[in-house]
Amino acid sequence: MNRPPSFRIQEHQQESGGSRQEAGPLEFATPEELIRHDARQTPTPPALTQRVGESVARQPAVPRPWWRRLFGS
Repeated sequence: MNRPPSFRIQEHQQESGGSRQEAGPLEFATPEELIRHDARQTPTPPALTQRVGESVARQPAVPRPWWRRLFGS
């Protein structure tokens, strides 16, 4: 029976409020889970958040679909 590949990362010792926390290795069933875990651990810089928000605000509004314009919905 073939097992799907397992993705492991070793959590390093972290200092938190003066106490040291040591976590064992984490296993992820898929690469996507590993990426989600990493994204939760990495804060987004405020400047990037602001630039993306401004970029999205400049995007044109999505036009109504042709069938809604045709039937007046």
